[in-house]
Amino acid sequence: MSNRLRTEIQEEEAEKEILVKEIPVPENPENFLTNLLSKGVISTDAVTRALPFVFYLALLGMVYIANRHVAENNLRNIDKVSKEVKELSWDFKTTKADMAYKSTQTEVAKRVDTLGITAPIEPPQKLTDAEVVK
Repeated sequence: MSNRLRTEIQEEEAEKEILVKEIPVPENPENFLTNLLSKGVISTDAVTRALPFVFYLALLGMVYIANRHVAENNLRNIDKVSKEVKELSWDFKTTKADMAYKSTQTEVAKRVDTLGITAPIEPPQKLTDAEVVK
């Protein structure tokens, strides 16, 4: 042995024991959920057996949310297309009214007058078969 005092050796051994000694940590903290799952009505086995059903419910929830988003997008598209149809309908009606106005006899006569063509003053003659054969 070494030349040390017995008290010093005992103190070193006590320090080693203190360093090695660990505080035990409880496996599950004591709260409502862990008490309910371990000691209560619901056990971990029951929760494990119910997991497929919980996943099924989660899947249904996601499908429901996705369906809602798709329906809202469809409504937005329908509103956009209906506004576009109304606008095109208004354009069609204005163009049709414009064409009806421009195709009147007086408007056609004004436009053709610049080309040097005039409307005939005498009425048209009716051709009969006897005149065509000659």
